[in-house]
Amino acid sequence: MTLPNMISLARLLSVPFNVWLIMIDHWRLALVVFCLAGLSDAVDGFLAKRFGMQSRLGQYLDPIADKVLLVSIFIVLGVQDHLPLWLVIMVVSRDILIVGGLFLLYIFEQPYEPRPFLLSKVNTAAQIILAALVIATLAFDLNGAAIYIRYLIPLAAFTTVASGTHYLVDWWRRMNRVEPN
Repeated sequence: MTLPNMISLARLLSVPFNVWLIMIDHWRLALVVFCLAGLSDAVDGFLAKRFGMQSRLGQYLDPIADKVLLVSIFIVLGVQDHLPLWLVIMVVSRDILIVGGLFLLYIFEQPYEPRPFLLSKVNTAAQIILAALVIATLAFDLNGAAIYIRYLIPLAAFTTVASGTHYLVDWWRRMNRVEPN
């Protein structure tokens, strides 16, 4: 297993601990764990590309770790009323649609090498920044940050819809190549 894959796996394994920290209101430690997990996403990608440590496992493990981290954090923050439920539903639905689309491509034996679109990377960054700012606001009682959160919520919503639409169009194009039996 390559170093980038180990970093992705560590990010994935940190999720239950981070959710638990949020649930018991240990906001400062939750912020540290979440930020380290968010940074690990950039580090594993950099290492894989820079040092030629890309692998087939990493192509799947990295986005799975990202989705599990963000979906879990958004759900727990939404359940605790720190994020609007409509945004949580939007984020979760997008990821379910992406996974469902990949599953259908697999069933119909359509080759697919997962490579995130630039818009998807922007979406992930917006979601990470929003979640980190919400956690930081709760950790350090940063009431002044509420204005930034107010602007980040629509940005995260827009990038979620836009990237989800991009994946849907790509999926539709690929599925229309399937020959009828």
